Amino acid sequence: MRAVVLRAPGGLNQLELRDLPDPGQPGVGQIRVAIHATSLNFHDLLVANGSIPTTDGRILMSDGAGVVEAVGEGVTEFAVGESVVSSFFPQWQDGRAFDDVGSFRRTPGDGIDGYATEYVVRPAHYFTHAPSCWGHSEAATITTAGLTAWRALVVEGGIKAGDSVLLLGTGGVSIAALQIARAMGARVIVTSSSDKKLERARSLGATDVINYRTNPDWGTEVLELTNGRGVDHVVEVGGPGTLAQSLQAVRVGGHVALIGVLTGRGGDVPTSLLMAKQARLQGLVVGSRRQQQEYVAALKQNNLRPVIDCSFPLDRLADAFRLQESGSHFGKIVVEW
Repeated sequence: MRAVVLRAPGGLNQLELRDLPDPGQPGVGQIRVAIHATSLNFHDLLVANGSIPTTDGRILMSDGAGVVEAVGEGVTEFAVGESVVSSFFPQWQDGRAFDDVGSFRRTPGDGIDGYATEYVVRPAHYFTHAPSCWGHSEAATITTAGLTAWRALVVEGGIKAGDSVLLLGTGGVSIAALQIARAMGARVIVTSSSDKKLERARSLGATDVINYRTNPDWGTEVLELTNGRGVDHVVEVGGPGTLAQSLQAVRVGGHVALIGVLTGRGGDVPTSLLMAKQARLQGLVVGSRRQQQEYVAALKQNNLRPVIDCSFPLDRLADAFRLQESGSHFGKIVVEW
């Protein structure tokens, strides 16, 4: 079978398409899945470019969608021919996050082999069902970006109709959050440095848009748009370079979900502003298998479909990462085969 592996110490020129042994048939509690698609996330890029060290020869990618080809003894949840999608934290089935979740040691494409491959044999609980009407490339957007947006707004944020949401940028998480927020009846404000992308965000239901390049004090503009109150929810993907503006934009008692570090991994936290706003600043990484199942159910109920910018074949995974690095995409970049 074909698979893309990363040669140590990492770097996009160290990705290699290899022919590896077929994983064979599933054992007790396992399923065999023919993987047909994956989608790119910032975490995958950090592994690929060597920022997050991993084992030499690691099969990349945390997201994987495909079809069940065989089920092992004792598996009743899945049947041959069903469409499935991987879980980011296969060890996190339900409940609150726990110690093992934070290490990524069992996250596919990082601590264990991922889904840039044609076939896998894994325990059945590594997957959930995918929406039956979705293509594999669409389903591959669920694992990381989609579930992160769902957890930030619904599970942890408790979003409700009439709430207001601030989204930074137009990447995979932000666009998924835009769709979720609009489906929940919320007002959505989107920032970007591209007017063209902001117009696309409007077409998806964004109520207001802000170009942060022409208006670097965008936190104050959010306050003006909300009559001085601030937004109920912020999905914060930037990290230290944007956190101060996000705290400026959130309402007193609001929720800031810190889910990204696009501007760096360390920096100052404006503690006096955080205290004055009495806001809840919460770091979170993706979610549990149970939350993913609930997200899939909501997608089907609301007839939501992901926004895919473009698709690459498996042997051009490095080129897909280079496009991701450029920041020119809108929504998700996928790889399918």
